[in-house]
Amino acid sequence: MSTLLKDIDLQLNGSSIIVIGKATGDPSERREEQETQSSTSKSAPLSLQRKQASALKDTPEVPVPDRAGTIVLRVMPDDNSCMFRAVGSAVLSDSLDAMTELRSLVAQAIQRDPEQYNEAILQRAPDEYCKWISYSDSWGGGIELSILSQEFDIEIASINVQDNRVDRFNEGRPRRCILVYSGIHYDTIALVPQGLSAQDPSQDIKLFDANDNVILEAARELCGQLQKQHYFTDTQKFDIKCNKCGWKGAGERGAIQHATETGHSDFGEAD
Repeated sequence: MSTLLKDIDLQLNGSSIIVIGKATGDPSERREEQETQSSTSKSAPLSLQRKQASALKDTPEVPVPDRAGTIVLRVMPDDNSCMFRAVGSAVLSDSLDAMTELRSLVAQAIQRDPEQYNEAILQRAPDEYCKWISYSDSWGGGIELSILSQEFDIEIASINVQDNRVDRFNEGRPRRCILVYSGIHYDTIALVPQGLSAQDPSQDIKLFDANDNVILEAARELCGQLQKQHYFTDTQKFDIKCNKCGWKGAGERGAIQHATETGHSDFGEAD
């Protein structure tokens, strides 16, 4: 089964894609792809897995009586596509696996506007960046959030758990989704209607009026609770290890340097 984006209540900015329903693939194909990337391309993505301790033991909830519901966190898988999954969960559906298509939208936008998305902005040649972001393990960040917010004509508000800062992308649009950024991971904020179980995401509301600061402040309150649970990673200081050779270092920069020197791309948080 497939769903055309034109058939949902969102409009794309000059692009058209087809989102295919979730399906299981051959794990061996994924392993072969990763091995090929790490052995043949210096621009292969870095794969970084969080420690199990980073997982939430108790997911916080914030009741919002004025909106007849409860703000909750919908946790995305740790698969290096969490940002794309978080956006897809908010604007499309949890039943659709649109990672490849969303990455394609980013690449198309970069190719349409080489003046805006130049080498200085991307920190690599645009063609190389487009190839890099198409890898299934490449992390999405601010550039991708900016592009996708424009493609879907929404505001994306990203709340940083570490300092409760709100970064807004495509501000001024009528609708907003809210993501939670915890250093090396993105999740999605949802409103569960009153009377429904917070464990059941089927009736989640994830697109909000962009002027609704009640919802945004409730989401920030939830992130404050996440901060108390230390649900974030300080990317400048955290200990990291190479899962291939056992090297240990500190921070994202250390991982990038090690990857550049060795071609290794599989990392994890050190114990």
